[in-house]
Amino acid sequence: SNSAANCWSHLHPVNMFNSYNVKFYHSKALTSPYPGSHVERSQVPEDKVGWLTEWKDYNPVEYTAKSVLAGPTWADPQINDEGFSPKFNERDGEVERKSLNGLYVVENGRPRNPAGRTGLTGRGLLGRWGPNHAADPVVTRWKRDRSGNKVAHPVTGKNILQFVAIKRRDCGEWAIPGGMVDPGEKITATLKREFGEEALNSLQKSPEEKAELEKQLQKLFSQEHFVVYRGYVDDPRNTDNAWMETEAVNYHDETGETMDNLPLEAGDDAGMVRWVDISEKLELYASHSYFIKLVAEKLGAHWSEDPGPECHE
Repeated sequence: SNSAANCWSHLHPVNMFNSYNVKFYHSKALTSPYPGSHVERSQVPEDKVGWLTEWKDYNPVEYTAKSVLAGPTWADPQINDEGFSPKFNERDGEVERKSLNGLYVVENGRPRNPAGRTGLTGRGLLGRWGPNHAADPVVTRWKRDRSGNKVAHPVTGKNILQFVAIKRRDCGEWAIPGGMVDPGEKITATLKREFGEEALNSLQKSPEEKAELEKQLQKLFSQEHFVVYRGYVDDPRNTDNAWMETEAVNYHDETGETMDNLPLEAGDDAGMVRWVDISEKLELYASHSYFIKLVAEKLGAHWSEDPGPECHE
């Protein structure tokens, strides 16, 4: 999967958008050099990120990685290539060009990053002009002792939640096992496929083992789930014309029985995989920590030993 580069994704809690006030902050999307290259972005001062701020002298660097220009199946052609006329802001054949954040502007045939300027045009490492869709499955269960009882945190008294984390080969960080949505693929299928490939090593299994895994995965992924986040992600791969969006979804195995039958085994982009106890001490990339925190809150699980400010009505 093209998920190796997920290592760079990042999101401030302040980025969470709602229907009234879509406001994003670029920080990762302004970093130089651009990942995997020596290309420096044009400097964009904070007050000039927004497109509504006029900036006549804005002169961004143009860059698209060779791996993208080579024309792999997951990438679009160049915008002016003959016969390429993408349908932006809609479903374009098998490719989803709609943004999770609503309509984006298309200027001179190129889509414009809804969160503002990045100091770089072209696509960088991203395959698609406009939104590049990813999926992050957060699979959770309660931590239990040998007798099968839930384990509570000694300080907060709240039950400890665990999630399946992979350690990425490319940057050595622990993460949610996610990846890019294939053309024509439903997001639910991506979530299941990526989890199977990265956390269960499904690509290396025999047909019999695959069929058994598929049955267990179907059980887990067909139960009730909670959409943690949908939308734009501030990511160092983003450019003025191409950007990352993700849907993070929580699948919770309340009894733990489904996951007991699924042997964790690292595969694909993962170096290691294991159940990790959830708390604010986790060092994950920022967006992933934020997704995990929302899941812990939703399930009433332990997160922080510091109760934080009390809320008074």
